[in-house]
Amino acid sequence: MLKHITAGLAASALLATVAFAQTPTATGDRANMSTTISEQSLQGSWRASKIVGLSIYNNDNENLGSINDLLTDKNGNIKAVVLSVGGFLGVGSHYVAVPFEKVKFSSEPVAYTGAAGAPPAMGNRPSTTTTTGAASSNSQPASAAGSKPNPWYPDHALFNATKDELKAMPEFNYST
Repeated sequence: MLKHITAGLAASALLATVAFAQTPTATGDRANMSTTISEQSLQGSWRASKIVGLSIYNNDNENLGSINDLLTDKNGNIKAVVLSVGGFLGVGSHYVAVPFEKVKFSSEPVAYTGAAGAPPAMGNRPSTTTTTGAASSNSQPASAAGSKPNPWYPDHALFNATKDELKAMPEFNYST
């Protein structure tokens, strides 16, 4: 019996040593990493995962499609926006890449007026657009007073082109 107790204590001590050796320590880069980014420094930033899928409109309030992807350079700077345009319910659509600087973002919701399914009237949509991560703080129109802009992503994007102009652009292909 004493032999079994001694073996159990020795095994427990050995397992505790192994577990202690695997406990991460806060030295070097790990300690610096946790202190370099504060929540305050991220205020006004947008989540890329929420930008993908945003509806994109033109200056005439036509829904052109949606944002399919964001292309970055090696430093993480967004260089292009890949738009999914044309088609119906994703069938027959194709991708076009446009410069990021040409896409504007609006934090205010699109205000729809008139008949259901009608495109939004330009006069009722806020004119505030931005290409930075800062969310707009302008007041909302009366028709959208119940909704509040999300600080982590814009409501929609704007690109100055017609549906036909986008369809005529060369298709973007992800080459390997």
